[in-house]
Amino acid sequence: MNQSPPASAESLGDALPREIARVRDLIPLYQDLPHNAGAIAIAMMRQDLDTAARALASGDVVAMIRVYESLKGFKE
Repeated sequence: MNQSPPASAESLGDALPREIARVRDLIPLYQDLPHNAGAIAIAMMRQDLDTAARALASGDVVAMIRVYESLKGFKE
């Protein structure tokens, strides 16, 4: 018996680009922190954004899942 996913299920192909955009929007917030306090987080964000772009371009689903989970860890 095949069951289809719940109607609210979101594909990785939809979720990852949305997460990429969310993290890109966080970078200016971290840049505005005093005394360059966000520099390390920004470097990590940029690395993950580059990894996400490569994973999407190559179609590497495992890498896409890993970087999606990593991107979700960045908070406001």
